[in-house]
Amino acid sequence: MTTAPIECVTVEGVEVDTRHWIDGQRVASESTFDDISPIDETVIATIHAGGAKEVDAAVAAAQAAFPAWAGLPRAERAEILRAVAAGIDERAEDLARVETRDNGSLLRSHRRGVMPRVGNNFRFFADYLDSLDHPDGDIRGHRERVSYDPAGVAAIITPWNAPLMLATWRIGPALAAGNTVVAKPPEWAPLTASLLADITKKAGLPDGVFNVVQGTGAEAGAPLTAHPGIRRLSFTGSVPTAGVIAKAAAPNIVPLSFELGGKSPLVVFADSDFELAVSLAVEQFDNSGQVCLGAFRILVEDSIAERFTEAVLERARAVVQGDPRDEATDMSCLISRAHFEKVDGFVRRAVAAGARPILGGGPNTELGHLYYRPTILVDAEPGSEILTEEVFGPVLTIQTFAGEEQAIELANNTRFGLAATLVTGDPERAERVSARLNAGTVWVNCFFVRDLGAPFGGNGQSGIGREGGIYSFDFYTDVKNTVFAPNGWTR
Repeated sequence: MTTAPIECVTVEGVEVDTRHWIDGQRVASESTFDDISPIDETVIATIHAGGAKEVDAAVAAAQAAFPAWAGLPRAERAEILRAVAAGIDERAEDLARVETRDNGSLLRSHRRGVMPRVGNNFRFFADYLDSLDHPDGDIRGHRERVSYDPAGVAAIITPWNAPLMLATWRIGPALAAGNTVVAKPPEWAPLTASLLADITKKAGLPDGVFNVVQGTGAEAGAPLTAHPGIRRLSFTGSVPTAGVIAKAAAPNIVPLSFELGGKSPLVVFADSDFELAVSLAVEQFDNSGQVCLGAFRILVEDSIAERFTEAVLERARAVVQGDPRDEATDMSCLISRAHFEKVDGFVRRAVAAGARPILGGGPNTELGHLYYRPTILVDAEPGSEILTEEVFGPVLTIQTFAGEEQAIELANNTRFGLAATLVTGDPERAERVSARLNAGTVWVNCFFVRDLGAPFGGNGQSGIGREGGIYSFDFYTDVKNTVFAPNGWTR
């Protein structure tokens, strides 16, 4: 790390403050780190790096702001959060351009889907507050009431592959529930979190309710996860890091929500809509394969395997790889040099172990930098690393199966259980197989369709807990049951 006085930078024509956001003010640190754009591996910003000092200040600010924010009537909290959503909508183009430059994801995807979802993450949970009021129940003549009390300070730690969308998916319900928040954005893509702070200020969110501490996991994340002032902790990232966080948070008995890795299957039966199945397979190259929900293990019934593989190959060869700011680009780059080498290592070891690349299999030397070719591997040995470990890159494997039982066995042959996709033309088979797939989300003849009210999370080593709709409020609140004696109570 270096020391630098830089406070603001201009990224894609947008001014971004590189300091922390604590108690409604910009706060500088002595240490900094470089933010490198994966598009061309250039330094686009020098970011102030926080540590225990900044974490303590942010948590103290959040604790001080908590009573007033928690005590604000729900309707008033909701009004402010809707103003935040409106501010996001107003600055959607700025947010899209900055995030594309910061993490290499497609600009067209940000414009068409991601940024509208970011605003809706606040709007949806503000609206959902009305659903928390239920008529009092009756239990043997006693009046029984269930209430959702704000828990305190929530720590939100989010990843680099969809930094703003995944952050607001947690920040929205945490704030709506009446909590205050300390967010740590990913060090590989921190810039849109800073812009979000500006938006919340303009929307009238009180000082200290939302705070941003930037920095590495070791220097900023570690003191945040172990801080005794944290009452809820949400983390999206890797299984090993989750283990470290769980151990750090354990002495404080902090409720945890973990959304971790995946090794999800795409199960294609011979009776499926063939063109749909092929399209779903190629869709997995979205965001250069840096999608936790991606179905990178393609399992296809043996009677159509040859035809299906050829069709996927033909469609995949047409994927346009290039600069994510170009509307014609279908697939961009990987996030960092370290991650690039990790993905390439998986492929190299798989090939050395007997897997055969029928597409790609290495860097895109024409584009250079961090561009890795769309890759499809066949003939991988059952139980091998490439079939069991999360690559988090544009690498698909194709296996064949004979019948339902083998399809289910292969699909469930993983320590993860985040998602699964099933393609079949038989409604009864869809019911049978989907019921037996070990996954938090199962898509049948579709992919990536998500409602903000539905439960989201994974089984096994894909995570702990569920978020979305009432499930988010179950996590971000202390749910209380109050029973009133029948004598003397009034309606």
